[in-house]
Amino acid sequence: MTPFGERVRELRRERGVTQGQMAAALGVSSAYLSALEHGRRGRPTWQLLQRIIGFLNVIWDDAEELERLAELSHPRARIDTSGLSPKATALANRLAEVIAILSPDELDAVKDRLDAVAEIAEARQRAARKRNRG
Repeated sequence: MTPFGERVRELRRERGVTQGQMAAALGVSSAYLSALEHGRRGRPTWQLLQRIIGFLNVIWDDAEELERLAELSHPRARIDTSGLSPKATALANRLAEVIAILSPDELDAVKDRLDAVAEIAEARQRAARKRNRG
């Protein structure tokens, strides 16, 4: 299941709506909606995402969260390391090898560490751009 699918399912259930009812209202099949919720389909199109947001009648914060989760929820993520260092390629391949065996706590730990390191790298990149403009 993807983060997007999990949240859509949560919101749908909170509203007491079946997959069939929601699918009919969105103009998609129940099978497609089920696959979307379970992460067996890619990200929804922007148009479908907007219909989902409208159907669920969510507030702005929840709508923004759904949009963000949709961006993070491609079930078959690919990492193109061509042109990057051998270390980047090794990291991408190692993650692909072990992700299926990591526990939820281990996944949280890896994600938290990656987020922390990425924040530092992004700050460094912003500072370099600012220096180059100034």
